[in-house]
Amino acid sequence: MAGHKTVAERRSAGYRREVRLSGRYKHLTVSGRADGYDPARVLLEEVKTVKGPFERIPANHQLVHWAQAKVYGWLLCEELGLGELDVSLVYFDVRTKRETPLVERHTAQSLRQFFESICESFLDWADRETAHRERRDEALTALKFPHAEFRRGQRALAESVYKAARLGRCLAAQAPTGIGKTIGTIFPLLKACPVQELDKVFFLTAKGSGKALAFQAIDTIRASEPGLPLRVIDLVARDKACEHPDKACHGESCSLAKGFYDRLPQARDAASGHASLTQPRLREIALAHKVCPYYLGQEMAKWSDVVVGDYNHFYDGGGALHGLTIDNQWRVGVLVDEAHNLIERARAMYTAELDQAMFRRLRSQAHPALKKPLDRLHRAWSVLTKEQTGAYRILIDIPGKFASALQDVTDAVAELLEGASNGIDADLLQFYFDALHFNGLLETFDSHSMIDMSVKGQPQGTRRIDSTLCIRNVIPAPFLEPRFAAARTTVLFSATLTPQHFYADTLGLPVDTAWLDVDAPFQAEQLSVRLVRHLSTRFRQRSSSLEPLARLIGTEYEAHPGNYIAFFSSFDYLDQVAEVFAARYPQVPTRHQVRRMEESDKVAFLEQFTPDSRGIGFAVLGGSFAEAIDLPGTRLVGAFIATLGLPPFNPINEEMRRRMEAAFGAGYDYAYLFPGIRKVVQAAGRVIRTPLDRGSVHLIDDRFGRPEVVRLLPRWWKVERSAGR
Repeated sequence: MAGHKTVAERRSAGYRREVRLSGRYKHLTVSGRADGYDPARVLLEEVKTVKGPFERIPANHQLVHWAQAKVYGWLLCEELGLGELDVSLVYFDVRTKRETPLVERHTAQSLRQFFESICESFLDWADRETAHRERRDEALTALKFPHAEFRRGQRALAESVYKAARLGRCLAAQAPTGIGKTIGTIFPLLKACPVQELDKVFFLTAKGSGKALAFQAIDTIRASEPGLPLRVIDLVARDKACEHPDKACHGESCSLAKGFYDRLPQARDAASGHASLTQPRLREIALAHKVCPYYLGQEMAKWSDVVVGDYNHFYDGGGALHGLTIDNQWRVGVLVDEAHNLIERARAMYTAELDQAMFRRLRSQAHPALKKPLDRLHRAWSVLTKEQTGAYRILIDIPGKFASALQDVTDAVAELLEGASNGIDADLLQFYFDALHFNGLLETFDSHSMIDMSVKGQPQGTRRIDSTLCIRNVIPAPFLEPRFAAARTTVLFSATLTPQHFYADTLGLPVDTAWLDVDAPFQAEQLSVRLVRHLSTRFRQRSSSLEPLARLIGTEYEAHPGNYIAFFSSFDYLDQVAEVFAARYPQVPTRHQVRRMEESDKVAFLEQFTPDSRGIGFAVLGGSFAEAIDLPGTRLVGAFIATLGLPPFNPINEEMRRRMEAAFGAGYDYAYLFPGIRKVVQAAGRVIRTPLDRGSVHLIDDRFGRPEVVRLLPRWWKVERSAGR
């Protein structure tokens, strides 16, 4: 804006700034605002601000700029009745304040021909999309629920989702496993699309298993309505779709980027002919047209009716779906699967960390052009580190010298990038992105976050200490509130959204959010919930709990053989109990979760739980096997939960507790108790998956009997103490 203002101030007195123009071609209206018009010279100008030499601007970028200028040229000729016009592109370097003007003379006729040719091209696609939308809305209006009847609780959920869309409100629905939450939310929101003129439905999830359930639900709907004109896409992160992760994303490095926009129309046409754009299908189409699968997916998200993806695509600061929603003024309905996960995921999105050890390595081998800014940042960082008296401390803010030096580094790297045709070192690029994220959060820093610094141990044989600086989000509400406001309706659903005020406060839900607590389709007799209060799983008592725990698990298994999972607070505790159990019950088959399991190992772990198998699985609470897994029937008949699930007691969590206390007056509950019990309930929910299942859950710790804990357990549970204890 400052650059445009500078250019305009250099023009003559009769110069017209920001000229609004509009015109029609057939049933298409084209409007915009040209940067300037000089009547005395009959010259229209389109100004582009740049950093660096004009010669670095790629030819394909210039073509787009010329196209915009020529469209404005025709609209101006039509408005003023001009026979010809000089059209100028003015590239203004914001650093040197120099202008590079490019001028072409055009007749009104040539400009009109250009305008009409691109309008025809646009209408060819737009008319097809309009027809698709009309067919889609007609089909969704007539769409019937794909099953003969709703499950217990499912109708109430579906009706509430439809009502929320009709009223343009947010809905938070706590609904137990087994009622069909996925199809119970997708179906009514699709039904609401025609009436509420929803452009898109976003189904957002924290894990891949949630995405699979979404596609299964949509496949079920399609099976009941063959030929349903509904485009669905699986949106993934770039690292999961990139064909050449060792190459930079431009034509001089990657063949799939070179000529991408030349081949995109054909690839887009091919992709739009498929109702379900899964990643394998997108990849197949992309490679057939020699374009990047990731960027084809980003493009097709604009033309899909349902987008299935991770939370970050909408809720992250740079989330593509949120940006597209704002830019295109879409009316969207957002479904947030397993919404209890959104708190921690959002905290991670709005947390930034800088590692001094990584910075030292980069500095030692950096490009000469970066030496001065890196040295300045090194000095500012070293001062901060030397002031550290312990392993961890909270900072009131980031010193101005450090912030200024960090900004200088990002500016210098950006300038280096402009002239680096083959990209730059991957580690330097990562630090650059980390620094940009850090700077961005620094600008919005407030009581919703905290700044801390931790010191790592000294490298052997040196006196050097390295620190890690972190802007850590505590309350994501201020960042998420604009996301909820951008959607026509948002439905958050999970089996654990209790207590309501905890989620409303931390997520920043609108004040008029509707809350629904769906009755469970299960009977208390299906699940035996036993409190084992004679054992403590606190850290100090763990060694004395090993033998009794192993005996408890073994006794239950011998009385009722089947598949069980025992959950623990850490891998160390898991390993200790598993070792004692194996020694005492060598005849019982066991399976162990281990640190950093590959996806194939996780699948193999679950595949051992068959209807005919027997044994004990040892897992960590809050890990891969504590939620979002489905082991119905005799694949899982019981769970032992040997922990209250509380986050570890450490300086970070204690500071978060203090921040929560200041914000909500319930620091311990918000930082420890509510997140812990949520994990317990999620893990216990693996046992009863259908109305026919039977099983048991042992809650092992003396604190499980406390009233404030019992109140957080599901209403349909009938909790009993272990006999004689």
